[in-house]
Amino acid sequence: MAFPAHDGEVVLDRMVNAVEMVRQRLVRASGALQSGGVAYAVVGGNAVAAWVAMIDEAAVRNTQDVDILIRRSDFAAAKHALEAAGFVYQKAVGLDLFLDAPTSSPRNAVHLVFADEIVKPGEPAANPGVDESTDLGAFRVINLDALVRIKLTAHRDKDRTHVRDLIAVGLIDRSWVGRLPPPLAIRLQSLLDTPSG
Repeated sequence: MAFPAHDGEVVLDRMVNAVEMVRQRLVRASGALQSGGVAYAVVGGNAVAAWVAMIDEAAVRNTQDVDILIRRSDFAAAKHALEAAGFVYQKAVGLDLFLDAPTSSPRNAVHLVFADEIVKPGEPAANPGVDESTDLGAFRVINLDALVRIKLTAHRDKDRTHVRDLIAVGLIDRSWVGRLPPPLAIRLQSLLDTPSG
């Protein structure tokens, strides 16, 4: 496959810009929700990155979207706050998204996740509550134990990779297995036993 010619500096700038855009989106969305009095917590890949960064900056994995946990009862207030900050609401494939602009890709968006709800029928645990979070100053992040439960519940490839990242920097170890309900404990044990995938 032939690739178009690119200047190395241009490519590097694009790589850095992609990461910076996610950071700006996270800070803007968090600030809007905070100003709007909406209880929230950053979840997903950015939450994993935040916890990993506390231990080893070199182990941080980039992510392209921003996942934010709110109470469903706060949806209208969250929508108002995010739209006031310039985000554009869109419902797509059952997801509540807030895009940077009307023409933005859903990959570059804020995704809302609802607290205390089962995401898919048959999943072994509900999402945690927004109160299971820590204020990091620039944003609130879901607590580590709640994040681990979310990731083990969803259990997609990227979720398993995120849990392995937490294991690799020593945030999770075998002592966690006994702290989890059986279905999640089994999943964690499997990841501990297969650190390379």
